[in-house]
Amino acid sequence: MTERRRGRIARRWLGAGIGLAAAGYAVLVTTAWLRYGRATHETGEDGDPLLDSVMPEYEIVERHHVRVAAPVDATFAAANAIDFQRSAIARAIFKAREFFMRATSSGAGPSGPAGSFLSQMQAIGWGELARTPGREVVMGAVTQPWQADVVFHPLPPAEFAAFREPGYVKIAWTLRADPVSATASIFRTETRAVATDPGARAKFRRYWSFVSPGIILIRWLMLSPLKNDAERQALKGG
Repeated sequence: MTERRRGRIARRWLGAGIGLAAAGYAVLVTTAWLRYGRATHETGEDGDPLLDSVMPEYEIVERHHVRVAAPVDATFAAANAIDFQRSAIARAIFKAREFFMRATSSGAGPSGPAGSFLSQMQAIGWGELARTPGREVVMGAVTQPWQADVVFHPLPPAEFAAFREPGYVKIAWTLRADPVSATASIFRTETRAVATDPGARAKFRRYWSFVSPGIILIRWLMLSPLKNDAERQALKGG
């Protein structure tokens, strides 16, 4: 096989891969658009009373979980300490947003020196809304995520729950560890959002439809390193 022929074959495969990726992305965007405003409310072990206390009604929700062979305290500690800057894919997604939104800052995602996930989020404006020590933390902010240089505004829990100023979106998310046994637990993370008026809803629905595939991927990417870190620490402790 000549070098030229190998090059043609490689370009064809590359083109096919890009085409498949684009088609898959288009499906995800369409799905997010159609699902907007149809968020499901869970009960039982999948429900979250602590999150309900600050955001009982919402228009979008994303839930992810993973079983961890580690005690609940080790899992929750690993969730608090996770560093997204370890993930090249997560960094690329945040950079892609900056590029396409023509942002002059990286306010939408972790930036600056590496550190714990919570410290990175608090540094860009997320505030703590509720906590069950050693089990769960709820973070939230009000924002206009469709802006290129997005700014997150933390509010006290009562003000966040009552916030209705037009033109904004309220977003809340959790880090949560539920015990299964003395040596096993389940890590859960949930993200909810609701717009404050029809104008903000229209803008956010369009924005969410296009960025949600990347956001969901970032949430999914955190599960494996978190599980590994928690289980590693549990082994050391044992």
